[in-house]
Amino acid sequence: MKLCEQLGEKPDPAKMPLEPSDFPEEVQVAFFMFSLLPDHWEGMSGTYMGKYWDGIDYFFKLYEVEHQRQVLYFMKIYEREIVSYRAEKAEQKRKADERKAKSGGKNYTHNVNG
Repeated sequence: MKLCEQLGEKPDPAKMPLEPSDFPEEVQVAFFMFSLLPDHWEGMSGTYMGKYWDGIDYFFKLYEVEHQRQVLYFMKIYEREIVSYRAEKAEQKRKADERKAKSGGKNYTHNVNG
């Protein structure tokens, strides 16, 4: 919103990113619970594998989550999206590194006046 003000534009709600408060309560709880779980990375490749789910019962009990089945469902959807996004970004980086290696690494340009 402040960016729009700086640019002298009227804010367009259709282009604005969603805030956590825009979602139903169960989804907000899912975001929160998801953030509590530790990340799982594959050791050799550094690939993001999702979350370690071992402690989910503990957190559900600790925070007295009422609709556990729904919250877990939204958490798994969110995890799938994040894993997919990170895999896509890693693939893009791999391809960029591959192209860079094929082109001989660094590109040098010389300023020659003739």
